[in-house]
Amino acid sequence: MVTACVFDAYGTLFDVHSAVRRHVDRLGAVGAAVSQLWRTKQLEYTWLRTLMGRYVDFATVTADALDVALATHAVRDPALQADLLRAYLELDPYPDVIEVLHALRQRGVACSILSNGTEAMLAAAVAAAGVEGLIDSVISVDPLGMYKPDPRVYRHAIEVLSRADDDILFVSANSWDAIGAAHAGLQVAWINRTGLEPDHLGRSADHQLSDLRGLLALLDGL
Repeated sequence: MVTACVFDAYGTLFDVHSAVRRHVDRLGAVGAAVSQLWRTKQLEYTWLRTLMGRYVDFATVTADALDVALATHAVRDPALQADLLRAYLELDPYPDVIEVLHALRQRGVACSILSNGTEAMLAAAVAAAGVEGLIDSVISVDPLGMYKPDPRVYRHAIEVLSRADDDILFVSANSWDAIGAAHAGLQVAWINRTGLEPDHLGRSADHQLSDLRGLLALLDGL
């Protein structure tokens, strides 16, 4: 029986593209492209740094990725760059987040976050989204010095929570993250909001849902 849900943060609970949307009038026509490249480079740098054994924290990775995204699109505005990084600390939650976390709380399901973000970044994001009272614990990769989808990250979360694998449902809207957790032995729900084709990485999530609201019916059946 699932007694705890462990959520990815960025892209699952918090909309990573909301930072650029707040300043899209200053970016003009390249806004969407900057946002997408920022996210792509951010993820690439976490994977590459883990492979190279050259860890820096997620705040540094996020700043480095933004540098590249802005330079690629010839945006040279230090004030805008600083504002975008500040906005990343206060990302909007997806519309289904608060509703579902409230429902899980009422059911007695513990809710945690497992994220690449630093503890400071995650504390800021949780506060800005208004979900402090709905999240029981926040687990950052920072003490490990490595990023998801290294299997040691997911096993670390299980150790921190002191629960059996079968008691935990890992929830992510990032396909690579969902598959990484599945390879590490967790039961996984992939929130496929945009109807993507599943990645072919030798493993798939146990459950595929179109939004977080589907978790409620899923848990009823587990």
